[in-house]
Amino acid sequence: MTIDDMARSKSSAVWLREHFKDEYVKKAQAAGLRSRAVYKLEELIDRDHLLKPGINVVDLGAAPGSWSQLVRNRLGDTGKVLALDILPMQSIAGVDFLQGDFREESVLRELESRLEGQKLDLVLCDLAPNMSGVALADQIRAMVLAELALDFSKQWLKPGGSFLIKLFQGAGFDVYLRNLRAEFTRVTMRKPKASRARSREVYALAVGRKPSAASPARTVHE
Repeated sequence: MTIDDMARSKSSAVWLREHFKDEYVKKAQAAGLRSRAVYKLEELIDRDHLLKPGINVVDLGAAPGSWSQLVRNRLGDTGKVLALDILPMQSIAGVDFLQGDFREESVLRELESRLEGQKLDLVLCDLAPNMSGVALADQIRAMVLAELALDFSKQWLKPGGSFLIKLFQGAGFDVYLRNLRAEFTRVTMRKPKASRARSREVYALAVGRKPSAASPARTVHE
């Protein structure tokens, strides 16, 4: 075992100990929820009034599905909730799950079909790469995912729509925020209570997709 392998193994053991002692993990398990991450979104929904009856929402990187589950519960029978992930996800009543890579044309064609020509009011993104333990490499991969999610939002959000994304502070973070501010009227940083204090994780809430920058309605050709 190399020194790097030993460091990663030790880090994983520490993470597992913290994870099973975590109050939000215990709370989620007791409530039968799929992930502690639901409490991050719950705080942001309540604080920033993200959900309104009848809106169309896409949850990028949705598995295991706790965010989609919460949004569906809050919206009741109104609006559309679509969950996208390359991983399989157990079904959720009222959530339209699409398995696949959102960069692929076939997946986007299917998304367009399920939206029935409508645009999105809100894009949620809690994506993160599989962490290698090499800080810079992990940060680069995280920012690549963030850029892809922003590109998706620019294409699919209606003017005035909102975009909530998890980011990690580090290389590329400031440039990404500048790009967000160029596309949206207001960008606010959030650190939910359920985010671990030592984590570099923060959430950027971008509100008000600028009409002047919005992409024309997408047309997919066979």
